[in-house]
Amino acid sequence: MRYAVISDIHANLEALEVVLADIEARGPDELICLGDFVGYGPDPVACVERVRPRLAGAVVGNHDRAAVDRLDISTFNAYARAAILWTREQLTDDVRRYLDELPQDLRRPAFLAVHGSPRDPVEEYIIDAVIAGACFEAAEFRLCLVGHTHVPGVFVHDGERVTASPLPADEPLALRPTDRYIINAGSVGQPRDGDPRAAYLWLDEEAAVATLVRLPYPVEKTQEKMVAAGLPAILVERLAYGR
Repeated sequence: MRYAVISDIHANLEALEVVLADIEARGPDELICLGDFVGYGPDPVACVERVRPRLAGAVVGNHDRAAVDRLDISTFNAYARAAILWTREQLTDDVRRYLDELPQDLRRPAFLAVHGSPRDPVEEYIIDAVIAGACFEAAEFRLCLVGHTHVPGVFVHDGERVTASPLPADEPLALRPTDRYIINAGSVGQPRDGDPRAAYLWLDEEAAVATLVRLPYPVEKTQEKMVAAGLPAILVERLAYGR
């Protein structure tokens, strides 16, 4: 099986369209989404409607939960809260229902998929090897796919210790049968690793290889829409810098 794995679209239609075009050209067996379809960006309904028919499976993200008022947004920063409140006003009943019914986790023979972590599928950020180590202990999996941090990377458990590494674009990562992995697929619509290009993960189960794909998209078009919608300026500006 070959999988295309996307995460953290965040209502960025321009980035999503570029990513979907690349995925469709490659022809995976399944397209999987790791959550946060909405939040921050200007096209929540269009993004869900565009990607939903193409998905073989998806999990819920914290911004998806917040958008349907099933998560306390008092812990969000002021800009994220403003975007969520705006998003709530845009959602159709059908899109709201879809987001509300998304599961917390998804299992395939090749992997476990969650938005945050195996310990807390919706809200925990895996930001270092210490947290990753606890996550390896929390659930049974050989490979876990996550998003949430918007920073692509890989955590490897070799049976004795856990190491953390970045996941450079277009450099295939060989998945050794003796090791366990947590791989962060990065973000389609709001990268935060200093690279503004959209990101997604290509996973070839038979070859046991995972590859991060990065693609440029018309950032300025998304920014123009955000300004027109009255979304916070800091959310507009950060897209250009991948922060």
